[in-house]
Amino acid sequence: MAQKDLKSRIGSVKNIQKITRAMEMVAAARLRRAEQRIEHLRPYAGAIRRMTRQAAAAAENIPSLPILLEHDEVKRVGLLFVTGDRGLAGAFNSQILRAGLRAANEHEAAGRTTVPYASGRRGVSSLTFRGLEMGGSYVGFTDRPAYANAREIAEDLMAAYVDGELDEVEIFYNGYISPLTQEVRRETLLPLQHATILEADEESEEDTGHHALVEYEPDPEQILHRLIPDYVEISLFRALLESTASEHGARMTAMRNASDNAGELIEGLTLQMNRARQAEITQEIMEVVAGAEALG
Repeated sequence: MAQKDLKSRIGSVKNIQKITRAMEMVAAARLRRAEQRIEHLRPYAGAIRRMTRQAAAAAENIPSLPILLEHDEVKRVGLLFVTGDRGLAGAFNSQILRAGLRAANEHEAAGRTTVPYASGRRGVSSLTFRGLEMGGSYVGFTDRPAYANAREIAEDLMAAYVDGELDEVEIFYNGYISPLTQEVRRETLLPLQHATILEADEESEEDTGHHALVEYEPDPEQILHRLIPDYVEISLFRALLESTASEHGARMTAMRNASDNAGELIEGLTLQMNRARQAEITQEIMEVVAGAEALG
């Protein structure tokens, strides 16, 4: 490759490296904010879970609440894929799609029908491209999800469950562990008797050994009417926040790796260009020497 071409390619790679470094810095800043939002949510999520458990234990007429009724047979399962609106985040989106589609195959092998739901443009476009009929799609908020976004998704899923359109709901999202580590989580959202999505948020009263005496006004059944939608919404909001933090962490890592790879490529191209320049100089010297000998 000619020196001019090598120099042009080095310049192009340097420009790309500037972009990836900038994207890494932006992702790092957004990650810090996402981590703070998760920390602020945990006490509220734990309180909702605790109150819901207590009210359910005290209620005598739980079957009157449709959202708490377990269906006799699980025939239709809703699968919620929590992905991002953008790419350039390594395997962040693809691993959610793989896990969800694998679960769909498992359900269908057991004779159950699956209905896909997706948040994030990447998930929606991938599932639509596969020709799957979506139960619901939600886009445009994955960089900074609001509670209203979780409420919209929760209302659709609860309505489908109460109306008998779904017998079970599972959610797939990237759980945030650290900027370098995210894990795919498969959680049960509905029916609530089998919900697992907030189990790790707090210790139950049985675990701590403390049992509070609670008097309810109005009665526990009415309180549950109000608490249960909040419980489902906060569960989804927690998953959205975890996914957002995971996405920023994955993008930060991917852009850092891209910048490092660009640096290695620049070093290799620079070495190649220096060798080409040295070979050219050597050739010119040899030509001068040969010309001098010919004259002599």
